[in-house]
Amino acid sequence: MVRTLLICGLVAGVVAGVLAFAFESLVGEPAVDAAIAYEEAGAQAVGAAGEPGSEPVSRDVQKGLGLLSASVVYGLALGGLFALAFAFGYGRIGRGRWSPGRTALGLAAAAFVVIFLVPALKYPPNPPAVGDPDTIGQRTALYLTMVAISIAAAVAGWRLARLLAAHLPGDTASILGVLGYVAIATLAALALPGGAAIPPAFPADTLWEFRQASIGTQLVLWSAIGVVFAPLAQRVMTGRSLPSPRRVAAAGD
Repeated sequence: MVRTLLICGLVAGVVAGVLAFAFESLVGEPAVDAAIAYEEAGAQAVGAAGEPGSEPVSRDVQKGLGLLSASVVYGLALGGLFALAFAFGYGRIGRGRWSPGRTALGLAAAAFVVIFLVPALKYPPNPPAVGDPDTIGQRTALYLTMVAISIAAAVAGWRLARLLAAHLPGDTASILGVLGYVAIATLAALALPGGAAIPPAFPADTLWEFRQASIGTQLVLWSAIGVVFAPLAQRVMTGRSLPSPRRVAAAGD
């Protein structure tokens, strides 16, 4: 069953990756182009501009095939991990009362908040030209540390809610578990150092549009994973076979 769920997760991940690519291409890439133009203008002002076309990969390839490939691979990885998390959490999430489909949707919503949204409140996504290139390794490590703490805090909050459920009403236990997660994540955010400084002259509208697009891309990604995986998981967990390509083709004739 885990193998079947993993396949379902990979399918959901591919679909989510393609949809995220489409959204990023339409909404996010204009802000990236504007940020690159700002960076190049600054380089020209100090006489440090590179030769035209000197970049290892052209910009057209980066925002076309490169972005599509990265989005699909990223979606595949998240879809596989999501399926494994579902296999572990089903029957434990929602105190055993949630259906497979509802569990999948709830898990996808929680993943969006825990893995992306909360860490992004501490370290918001920034376009090119924001931050010192020499500190990118340090900034990446700090962001991943915040992601790891957010996940650990979510697990701790979930376990706390399960322990309290034996002594308190279910809703009260769940609320206290969420508050526990918020408390741990907040303390971590306060303890960790700040992120990249925004150049004073950087266009505020470009920064805002880039961050909006980043949030939207992740929202599309996790929503698609949940929506595609939910009906597939419902079939698997209730013992119904998944529709084969031949049956799907026959139904369309």
